[in-house]
Parts: sequence; structure tokens; C-alpha cells
Amino acid sequence: MSFLSATLDRVKPSPTIAVSTLAAELKAAGRDVIGLGAGEPDFDTPDHIKAAAKAAIDAGKTKYTAPDGMPELKQAICDKFKRENGLVYTPAQVSVGTGGKQILYNALMATLNPGDEVIIPAPYWVSYPDMVLLAGGEPVVVECPIETGFRMTPEQLEAAITPKTKWLIFNSPSNPTGAGYTREQLKALTDVLMRHPHVWVMTDDMYEHLAYGDFEFCTPTEVEPGLYDRTLTCNGVSKAYAMTGWRIGYAAGPVELIAAMRKIQSQSTSNPCSVSQWAAVEALNGTQDFIAENNKMFVRRRDLVVEMLNAAIGIDCPVPDGAFYVYPSIKGCIGKTTAGGVKIDTDEAFAKALLEEKGVAVVFGSAFGLSPNFRVSYATSDDALKEACTRIQDFCASLV
Repeated sequence: MSFLSATLDRVKPSPTIAVSTLAAELKAAGRDVIGLGAGEPDFDTPDHIKAAAKAAIDAGKTKYTAPDGMPELKQAICDKFKRENGLVYTPAQVSVGTGGKQILYNALMATLNPGDEVIIPAPYWVSYPDMVLLAGGEPVVVECPIETGFRMTPEQLEAAITPKTKWLIFNSPSNPTGAGYTREQLKALTDVLMRHPHVWVMTDDMYEHLAYGDFEFCTPTEVEPGLYDRTLTCNGVSKAYAMTGWRIGYAAGPVELIAAMRKIQSQSTSNPCSVSQWAAVEALNGTQDFIAENNKMFVRRRDLVVEMLNAAIGIDCPVPDGAFYVYPSIKGCIGKTTAGGVKIDTDEAFAKALLEEKGVAVVFGSAFGLSPNFRVSYATSDDALKEACTRIQDFCASLV
């Protein structure tokens, strides 16, 4: 009998972390590798946020806080929701975790029983299905192909709901596609949800401020206030504030759910880092001007990558609405063979051969639940992106 829990058989390690790790190992071994797998901005954390953290250290604010966040940060989160989303929450409705991932995991652990179903539109962030499985639930994956702009339709949502459905996990703008839902598209989905009062909504709004062009972000309870009492609105400071390593995520929702999440966190990690919490207070309360400046660079990089990938033979790359990813289709490459003799029969084979033969690390589409595609993170320098896309063009041109 194995010493390890059988629960581990239900999940797999994160493919995105695996790609980044492999790329780092190859670099360390002397290979010329360009990594496009990491889901984090290459910008440094803004100076005023770092200064707030330093001030907290100097003031001795390094002790334990309440398990799910200190009052000052919870109030800053309430103020943010009111100011930016028109949503009114009290601190008792707020949970702060060690990154957005812990928030989602706590909520699933607090609510799922064996047999409960969670609807997950695909392409999805790689951790959603595995967190559901770890919590004892069953992921119900709804494939949203390139033809629908990687968006779930109301008809698909209606068809996926059963008496066992407990949650819909909703992510806009999306990781991995960057696709966002307009207010009208989101209203069509919330109309379906209003017909099924047993279904709760877990929104992952981590890329809220990374929205480009005419696309305007909105979250489900903004569009349909009738969902307020059964929605967990999740967010964090990782992406827009370039604070991935600070590990602060947060959510607001019904008091009973937040209390259940607090119970889990109190017996697992307890409070997030106190210094990171003070930095997050400044992030939410301080100037936001740098976000627009950073977004200008993201748009430039997005347009560069989309243009160069669409010039590659066999690749179709839609223009994303937000985040910092593109999710091109490689349908035109499937069935071909690389210069190194590798048969491209899956997107995983494409990604492995691209890394081996051209030194470009991307994440294969099957990790996100929709193939044949791959994900590129354009949160890196223009020069690196140009070189990587040139190598991808050469790789595709060499396929026979």
C-alpha cells in the first residue's frame, strides 16, 4: 500500500510551472532559451509600494495578523470594490489569502462535497480543474473554441448546468487567451444563472486592469446585482501591480462563505505575510497612474506578437482583449514533421520540439483544456519577443 494519499492520483503538477522550470534548467546548462511561459509582468513593483513595505518593516509591523487579513487591508479592498466596481462590501465579507490561488482553493474546499460539479469554461487556467478535484468535486469542462472567441455562450452554460452544479468559475480577461466578455455578453450569461438559483459564481478578476482598446472590464455582480448573495468576487495585486512574488489575493462574498474560508486558512497557512499586506494597502489606496503606462507597453507587445505569429505558416492568432497572453491555433501545423524528424501530432509535441530545436519555451494548449493551441506570455521585453517570434516563424516554415 502506498504511503501517499490517493487524492494525489486525481491531480497533476502545474504545466506552466513545469515549462518555466525546464526553461530555467536549459538556460543554466548553457542553452540559448527564450522563456514565454511565465505568467508575470517583467516590470518591477512600483517604488511607492516598495516604500510602504520598507516603512512597515521599519515600524515593526512584522507580527501575526488576523488569519485572513488585517483590518486596514480589508478596508482598502472594500474601498476598491466600491470605487472601481460599484460593489458594496463590509470587512466581514472580505478574505485575504497568500495569492489568488489560495482564495480559490479555500472557497472550493469550504463548499464542495463528493459529486458536486463545477463548470469551467475552456481554455482555462491550469489550476482550476485540479483544485476542484483536490476538494472532492467534479470539473465540468465546457470547450469554447476559437470560433466563439474563446467565450462561453449562454446555450453552452445552460446545457452544462445540472442539479449537481455548485459553481461556475468565470475568468475575464482570460488566462490563457486574453479574451474578455463585454457587458452584453456577460449579461446573457447572468440571465442563465438567474434561472438556476442553486449555482454560485466564482469570478477570477485578476486581470481586471489589464484591459485594452475599446474593451471595458465588468464583473458579474456589476451586471446582475441579483447574483450578489451567491458570488465570490476574487482578485489580487499580482498582475496589474507587478507584485506576483508578494503573494496577496483577496475576495469578497457572503459572510457565511468568508467565515468558512477563514476557518480553513486558520488551520493551514494562517495570515498572509504582514509586510506584503501593508504593501497591498498602498497598492490599492495609492496612485494608479503607472497601470495605464504599463498597459501601453503591453498593447505594443501584444500587437507585435499577434502580427508576427499570424505571419507564421500554419498559425492563427486572434487579438486578445486583455491580460498578457495570446493563444494561437496551430491547426495548420498538425500532421507535419520538424526538421529534427519529430512528428507534430499534438500541441504538446509542437511545444516540446519548439523548445528543443529553437530554444523557445511556450505552454501547450492541452494544459489549458483546448487544443491544438499554445500560450505565449508577452510580459517580457520587445527584443526577446521579436527573437522568439522569428524563431517560431522559422520553426513553422521548416515543417514538412
